[in-house]
Formats: sequence, C-alpha cells, structure tokens
Amino acid sequence: MRQSKEQQSGYSLLGRVEGAEKLFLKGRRSRGADLESAIKFFLEFLHGFESFEFEQPCVTVFGSARFGADHPYYALAREMGTALAEAGYAVMTGGGPGLMQAANQGAREGGGLSLGCNIRLPSEQEPNPYLDEFIEFEHFFVRKVMLVKYSSAFVVMPGGFGTLDEAFEVGTLIQTGKLDRFPIVGMGLDFWSDLRKFLRGTMLQKGVISEEDLTFVHPADSVADAMQHIMAHTGGD
Repeated sequence: MRQSKEQQSGYSLLGRVEGAEKLFLKGRRSRGADLESAIKFFLEFLHGFESFEFEQPCVTVFGSARFGADHPYYALAREMGTALAEAGYAVMTGGGPGLMQAANQGAREGGGLSLGCNIRLPSEQEPNPYLDEFIEFEHFFVRKVMLVKYSSAFVVMPGGFGTLDEAFEVGTLIQTGKLDRFPIVGMGLDFWSDLRKFLRGTMLQKGVISEEDLTFVHPADSVADAMQHIMAHTGGD
C-alpha cells in the first residue's frame, strides 16, 4: 500500500486528531485552544511546502469524486490528464476517486507527474492509485491553498459543492487581484449550461458581477480547445 508523504516521513501534523477542523469550527473556544490550532495550521502548511518539489509547470484539475470509470466525464478528464502530461505539465488534483482519479490516470498514462492533495473525510475520499506523490490534509482551507499555489492553470470538470467552491475561490482570487489571471477552463459544457445562464441572466443582470468577470472561465468543448487556451496563456509550446 502506498503511503502519503506524511506517513513516509513519520511526521504527524495533527497528532492523528480526527475531526480537528470540525473541532476548530464548532464555536467559541479558549484562546489557548485556538493558538494550538494555529500551530497545527502552520505545521500542515509547512509539511505541504516541504513535500512538493518539482520544476515543470502544473495544472490543477477540479472535479467530482462521484463519477465512475464508465462515465463519459471520466473519459474526458482522463483524456485531459494525458494531454496535459504530454505537453509537459504536472497534473494536480484533490487526490480522490472519480474525475480526480481520471485526470491522474491520464497524467500517468501520458508519462507526466501525477500529484494529489487528499483530504481526510469520513467517507468517499481515499487516495486514488494513480498518484506519484500525494499529501493528506485535515483542513480544507490548507488543501485549497496547496491546490492553487503550485498551478498556473485550472481545469474545472463537472462536480458538486466542492468543485464549485474550488472554482469560485480561484475566480474570486483573480477578481480581487490576489491571484494572477491564470487560465481557467470549464469542461463538460452540458453540465454547466444552467449555471452559465444563471451567471449571465441573474448575477450579471443584477450587477453583482461584471462582464469581465464572465471572461475568467474559458468554456472548452474539447480537450484540444482546452489545451490551446492553456498553452497560449502559460507560455507552453
């Protein structure tokens, strides 16, 4: 059985405290307890920074854990992972099953570096078998920083609350000037059609986003289209 970076080093970030994030977010606690949590956040970040070391540009692929290998979206994410790897990009995902696994599988098949930032959950999220390197995190916000920090482009596959959270966070960071305008590619356009209508027909019409905000995500109808956009905006060959 493969081991995470934490297991390989014998370095325990949280003293194996299960549910540390839920405990932190449950409400008011003592100052000492919050300071202890702050130290754990720092150690978790530090471990992440120490664990990932690679030179090639990286693309993060977001997507649902709930689509199986027989679904067309799985095939699409797998093809995307292969294309990214063959173009010289490392592929990073949330490290779990479903479309995350598909992208990692494609990266492995394309001869590229396959990375995962896994999260400890009561169910659903086990590291997939196509990861060259992976880290397990306890805190969602630390994991999200790691998924963004190393990447110069993002691919958003169909997904649920977690995928939306990740995609909108990247969009918000770009909108507020906290992140360079890296390319974001939306794939599986049939899945996102109602959301795209809502963004334009409600949010734009009500004035809570701008026309420019709608240009942050490039809707790609094929892997070739996605790769062309990513390479044009990341200096790829």
